[in-house]
Order: sequence, then structure tokens, then C-alpha cells
Amino acid sequence: MANKREFPLEKTRNIGIMAHIDAGKTTTTERILYYTGKIHKIGETHEGDSQMDWM
Repeated sequence: MANKREFPLEKTRNIGIMAHIDAGKTTTTERILYYTGKIHKIGETHEGDSQMDWM
């Protein structure tokens, strides 16, 4: 029996963020997650509380 997806595959998008060190990849990713409603608080890299710090 196939698992029913929460979201249709046609609505799923994967993106990659690549850049050199200290370019703002984590900050950009944190903002994307916040503005799309996936997280409710923007974490900061220098404080160690961003979502990407523990993923």
C-alpha cells in the first residue's frame, strides 16, 4: 500500500544554496524558512540558535 503524501509531488521543490564561507547561507536559509511559515522565530548564526545550526 502506497503512503499518501501530505503535499502532492508536483508542489514539492528542492533548492540548493551554495556559496563560500561567511557568505550568508545560513542567514538566507533561516529567512526563507521564516517567511514561508515553516519556523516562527528567526534564529541568528552568531547566537547559535538558527535552525540550520542543528540540522
